[in-house]
Amino acid sequence: MIDKLRRIAIFSSVVDQGSFRAAARHLGLAPSRVSQSVSDLEKEIGVTLLYRSTRHLSLTQEGRILHEQARAMLAAAEIGLDAINPLSTQPAGLLRISAPAFVTQTDLMDDFAEFAKAYPNVSLDLHFTDQQHDIIKDGFDLAIRAGWPQDSDLRSRKIGRTDRHLVASPDYVAARPAPDHPHDLKDWDWIRFIMRADKADFISRDGTAASVSGKYRVTVNSAAALYEFAVRGLGVSAIPDHLAKRGYDRGELVQIMPEWSLQPLGIYAIWPDKSRRENLTTLFVRFLSSRQP
Repeated sequence: MIDKLRRIAIFSSVVDQGSFRAAARHLGLAPSRVSQSVSDLEKEIGVTLLYRSTRHLSLTQEGRILHEQARAMLAAAEIGLDAINPLSTQPAGLLRISAPAFVTQTDLMDDFAEFAKAYPNVSLDLHFTDQQHDIIKDGFDLAIRAGWPQDSDLRSRKIGRTDRHLVASPDYVAARPAPDHPHDLKDWDWIRFIMRADKADFISRDGTAASVSGKYRVTVNSAAALYEFAVRGLGVSAIPDHLAKRGYDRGELVQIMPEWSLQPLGIYAIWPDKSRRENLTTLFVRFLSSRQP
């Protein structure tokens, strides 16, 4: 039974990691051993679990059922380990974290590094992408999100904020009448980040609020792409301040109506109410919170 459970755990890792080679790296095993373990499991239970090709793997119906149950089994085991972890003098385990790609250019990277140094027995599996993962379905312990949390089924804690600037290339701005009010921008070309609302909310220095829905000619799923298309003169875009400052320093971007501010974005840690590694997740979130000014 122990050998079968081990093979099931290896099979689950292959599915989660997307390939035998990636699972081998994740588990610290030889790829041939990982492949053989899955093959032995298929022979033992008498069903095919994975369709194999030279480029990718796909689950059979039986494999999908077993994977769902295997994840529940492994989650229960991790909860048990997490329950006894406080009895140890040194936190240990693996945290799988999803974060926006732009975080790689912020001070949060220093926080991640300091956490890793402070807790050398905790491994961090960090995925940086502007596409939002389903935390539970994709097997993450927590996610870093920019914006304002909406999902009441998930726990959240604010760990920072980022300001945004409305920018465009100098040539694009020079070719149009200078705007006096956000409403003057409604006929300008806008570059939209798909994860944000299709309108921009502004507030003036005297507290006046205004919203604008522009003409979106280009929609992207990357903050870096917002910057690149704005630099190339395709329109106006709302980008994080660290990207905006880069554009100003290089002379590639100018700020539009600096007397009107865009609503800043909160930076939140979000995690399931019943995390697989609850104590480690809470430790990580508290660590990030403690480092905020």
